Amino acid sequence: MTAIYLSLAIASEVIATVALKASDGFSRPVPVAIVVAGYAISFWLLALVLRHFSVGTTYAIWSAVGTAAIALAGIALYGETANVLKIASLGLIILGVVGLNAAGAH
Repeated sequence: MTAIYLSLAIASEVIATVALKASDGFSRPVPVAIVVAGYAISFWLLALVLRHFSVGTTYAIWSAVGTAAIALAGIALYGETANVLKIASLGLIILGVVGLNAAGAH
């Protein structure tokens, strides 16, 4: 169940961040509501995850996967550039999280 909570925390954070872009500087009420709700849900779920996982592992996974997902969302939704360096860097972020978990960061 903990992995599901972490996955949902990541998803809600990604949704909130995409809505942050759509909020146009917090001037559009519906995207602003999604931002506030998305981050609140994400942090609540992270608090549940922290009952079972270390803070280092939890934050590393949440931030790395979220960063990669948001970068990909920027490419897909907003036409941001996708070059070899950006894609390789995203891969390194994921490899870093895998390395932390392999090193026994639990």
